[in-house]
Parts: sequence; C-alpha cells; structure tokens
Amino acid sequence: MERWHLPSVAASGKREPRVLFSHPECRAVLIDLNAGEELGDHRLHESAIVSVVSGRLAVELDGREVECAEGTLLRFSAGETRALRALAPARVLLILAPWPGEGHFREGEEVDPERVPPEAAVPPLGP
Repeated sequence: MERWHLPSVAASGKREPRVLFSHPECRAVLIDLNAGEELGDHRLHESAIVSVVSGRLAVELDGREVECAEGTLLRFSAGETRALRALAPARVLLILAPWPGEGHFREGEEVDPERVPPEAAVPPLGP
C-alpha cells in the first residue's frame, strides 16, 4: 500500500505538476495553481478525473464554463478539449487512465508507463 495526504504535500509555489504514481492502469498528478493561472485548452489521450483538493477553479468545456469549489470531482472523456483556471490558489489531483492512453507518445518516444521524472516525484507517506 502507498498513501498520500494531499493537503500536506509541499507546494512549490509555482505551477509544477508532481507525479504521485505512474502505472499502466493510471497516473496520478498533483498540480498547484496560483490565482489566475491556467491549464489552457488541452486535450488528452486518456480519460481524466480531476479532484479539486483546495481552492476554486473555473472549468471550460465546449464553450460552457462552470465554477468548481473544493471537494468537486470532475470526469472527462479522452479527447475532450477543456481549460482550467484558478479563481483562487488551488490544488488539483489529476488521474489519467489508462496510462499512457493510445497515441499519447509519438512514434519512437520512450513508452515506459511507470517512468516518473525525478523532479516530479513525490514520495508516499508509507504504511
């Protein structure tokens, strides 16, 4: 078992995704956004679950924008284009499944689903 207490993971003070774990089944990424920062229009090859751990987000999908407060859980299908903007300092948990999705990597790129860049890794709390 591995475990993380998401509110306790040290914030870097800048938008810097941190991979909590990465396996073929899914990848979990913790992202901190300062007020006004955004993850502009983007589309992923994986299904995505977004949990607002703290703060508030504006989420835009298909020209419609909704506000999401702490505790909100969102699910996006693979291929949907969306944008997220922090209305206040926010921490979000992003879960991508399966990892990596079909077409995520370009031909010839390294395709190790468990690869976690050293600067992105966050050690679990342990048992």
